[in-house]
Amino acid sequence: MIRNVNKEHKAKLNTLDKVAIFITKVVGTMWCAIAFTILALISLPEALSNGTATTISWIAQTFLQLVLLSIIMVGQNLQSKHSELRAEADYETDMDAKKDVENLLKRLDDIEQNKLDKIIKILEDARNK
Repeated sequence: MIRNVNKEHKAKLNTLDKVAIFITKVVGTMWCAIAFTILALISLPEALSNGTATTISWIAQTFLQLVLLSIIMVGQNLQSKHSELRAEADYETDMDAKKDVENLLKRLDDIEQNKLDKIIKILEDARNK
């Protein structure tokens, strides 16, 4: 029996897991990264006018946390989708290989049975002489 691991995984998710997945899907988009960039840039002029320490703080706390982490999530989502596609392709290849092996085993069984039938016929012919 072939398992559908996607259905199994989805069935095991509790409410908080589903909320986390939803938030990850929303925050892990380029649209969210753009929105965070705009939000971060709104406070940039004030950070620049307050000196170096404030500017460094803005970069570390606002820009890196809001914008870059969101973009990293986008990249991870893309890599995850690629991994899923590779896994599906591997599964299809494995299923094709399984069918090929089953066909070969059947052919080998047929050949073996044919050999046994011939041996039995030879033995019966020899006994009847």
